[in-house]
Amino acid sequence: MHDDPQLGMDRSIESQTGNAAITSLVKPIAHLQADCLTKNVFYQNYQKPGIPVLISGLVHLDQNWSLDYLCEWLGAIEFPVRHYGRQRYEQDKRTWSDIGSGVEVKNMPFCEYATLLKSGVAHEQDLYLGKCSIEHTPLAKVATFDQIKMHLGLKRSITAWNLWVGLGGHITCLHYDSFDGTLLQLQGSKRLILFPPSQLYNLYPFPISVHLKNGLNLRSAYSQIYPDKPDFHQFPKLMQAFQHRYEVILNPGDVLYIPAGWMHEVIALGNEMVCSVNRFWSIQPFVRALFCWSKWRSHLGSVLTAPYVLKNLFTAMRNGDRQQTLGQLLQKL
Repeated sequence: MHDDPQLGMDRSIESQTGNAAITSLVKPIAHLQADCLTKNVFYQNYQKPGIPVLISGLVHLDQNWSLDYLCEWLGAIEFPVRHYGRQRYEQDKRTWSDIGSGVEVKNMPFCEYATLLKSGVAHEQDLYLGKCSIEHTPLAKVATFDQIKMHLGLKRSITAWNLWVGLGGHITCLHYDSFDGTLLQLQGSKRLILFPPSQLYNLYPFPISVHLKNGLNLRSAYSQIYPDKPDFHQFPKLMQAFQHRYEVILNPGDVLYIPAGWMHEVIALGNEMVCSVNRFWSIQPFVRALFCWSKWRSHLGSVLTAPYVLKNLFTAMRNGDRQQTLGQLLQKL
């Protein structure tokens, strides 16, 4: 095992709280070459204890996953495109009423979204195509990523492969997932900031109660802080969390294993299109799932969405737009 040379040295981050400078070290994620990694090594060293790892050489990309290539296979297929809006990143997250897959979406053919990417409109409005299954698209026939499952010995996928496409500069805000994930970079690069599950409450997640008012629009799995713009005065426990901050850069062909409960923020780098796919897997061994409080916390939040969801479904049925409402609900789920 060897550390990524780009992250081989811890680097410091400074922020001002009054007159005091607060510095924390950024830790590197373990970086392995695929030919040095066996199923047993992956299971014992990373999957069983729930530790992230970056793997290079596991997937050999036989084509350039450019925007033109994606248009060739996905051109007329409609996808939900999220409308984040850039102004939100200047706001206190505690004032937000939606986040992640809960933000406003507009369905459009992929080729139309590609035009918005090329024209700069997608950058201006921060339009992002995220978490869209490619299972029933022509792309599924050429995008075979089975070597990830076979090489790592992963069992029982929770989702199909999901596509993420946007321009450099987009940020998927700090959050955790309830299942183990594999993130494969296809085009461009991404920087990820990660924190272990032990730091959950030092990262100020939205309270579970937000689901009672906002349903699936706002998520208790998201943090209320900006890791690149930390406010240690408003969020003093961040000082402790930042002692456990990890970072990693993903380049085309790299695979990152992100265990359930690990908070992570994903930043698309550069100015061009950035593309990746991810897939979620059941947590192995089961005992790790059993004692993963973050996971159960998310499930409890989902239960609390029930009154909001039922109210909206009832309203939709009365207004005759049940099909559209159900479609939006499924996408958020």
